[in-house]
Amino acid sequence: MNVNNLMAELERKHPGENEYLQAVREVLESIEEVYNQHPEFEKAKIVERLVEPDRIFTFRVTWVDDKGEVQTNLGYRVQFNSAIGPYKGGLRFHKAVNPSMLKFLGFEQTFKNALTTLPMGGAKGGSDFNPKGKSDREVMRFCQAFMTEFHRHIGQDIDCPAGDVGVGGREVGYLYGQYRRIVGAAEFGAMSGKAICTGGSILRPEATGFGAVYYLREVLKHDGKEVKGIRVAMSGYGNVGWGIMKKAAELGAKVTYFAGPDGYIHDPDGVVGEKLDFILEMRAKDPMHCKPYADKYGVEFVPGEKCWGVKDVDVYMPAATQNDVRMESAEKIAASGVKYYIEVANMPTTNDALNYLRAQKHMVVAPSKAVNAGGVGVSGLEMSQNSERLVWTAEEVDAQLHKMMKNIHKVSAEAAEEYGLGYDLVAGANIAGFKKVAQAMYEQGVF
Repeated sequence: MNVNNLMAELERKHPGENEYLQAVREVLESIEEVYNQHPEFEKAKIVERLVEPDRIFTFRVTWVDDKGEVQTNLGYRVQFNSAIGPYKGGLRFHKAVNPSMLKFLGFEQTFKNALTTLPMGGAKGGSDFNPKGKSDREVMRFCQAFMTEFHRHIGQDIDCPAGDVGVGGREVGYLYGQYRRIVGAAEFGAMSGKAICTGGSILRPEATGFGAVYYLREVLKHDGKEVKGIRVAMSGYGNVGWGIMKKAAELGAKVTYFAGPDGYIHDPDGVVGEKLDFILEMRAKDPMHCKPYADKYGVEFVPGEKCWGVKDVDVYMPAATQNDVRMESAEKIAASGVKYYIEVANMPTTNDALNYLRAQKHMVVAPSKAVNAGGVGVSGLEMSQNSERLVWTAEEVDAQLHKMMKNIHKVSAEAAEEYGLGYDLVAGANIAGFKKVAQAMYEQGVF
């Protein structure tokens, strides 16, 4: 395999799909040498098959708003790869949703799911519908219309969607309710992220953030350090960011900086105690601003800026959205002297910025597909509970999540070491995830 040749062909076939092409290049550059050591993969054209989704569905979603006016949105599902299990990946409702975004997320999801060791393939879907500013009745009608078209493509042994940006517990409830009405059966495993009373898993909203902190703990342990006392600077304060804040506080660390669209907060005492509850209140009232936190607690607020480059922290954790950290920010991060850069959001760093940070000898960089795998991991555990008709306690789910994140770090570190790459967690995660999916594809023949 020659990465540049393959990417040139993909760029010709998929012009303008920048997020997808970025995600593919980042993985292929990590696995090129490994892949070329497996002539059986080359003969079966594993990479050429792996970089293209199995199928993409596009469908019209027509619904009626509170004014009685007919509205039309587009719905999508990218079923990327099912070599190791049923398709699994969230639904995203956001005005920026497009096929390129969903292909990048589905591609990343394939390797992320493989790292969990659970039998789940990769997928992603959603719509350009924006639930913000809509009434509950409008959201319900849209979700019901979406599922009326979408239900024929999913099922607990085929494709199990979940929530993502813009799709929280409310939306999952409406979607799953419509699915049940149409198919005439409970089929709990057809969706994850459900309410506890309808077969959902305890801790699912916090799982991604909790898992990210567990992964960070393993990275620190590798260096002989403890998470207690660690100071974190992060972007984002949605479910993932809040989960990071909560678990960090539980383990004796603290988030001292967090950024939103309007600027960033500096709270030297950390987001702990009642402040965690206020974050939830603040998000519910004004999800686009974090300044109210500064007003309430009398801490520093820097408008219009990110907190990348601050020096009085130990870890950076971008947990907002894709390409949040570009080269200018990466240079500030490297210059700060902070050692640990732990990606949490999906592809939060541009490729040039990521490679720049990986080249810094004083830094340890961990990739999002490993760090944020706890969310889909707990979704997979929800599927297991549904199959067994069981409900696990919070302690049981948390223990399984902790075990999963320890193993993801372990296999990533071991894969990097096996191929003489040292403690390169980015390459290690890509190699470990790729080898599992590639071997499964090879064993099942060409299809």
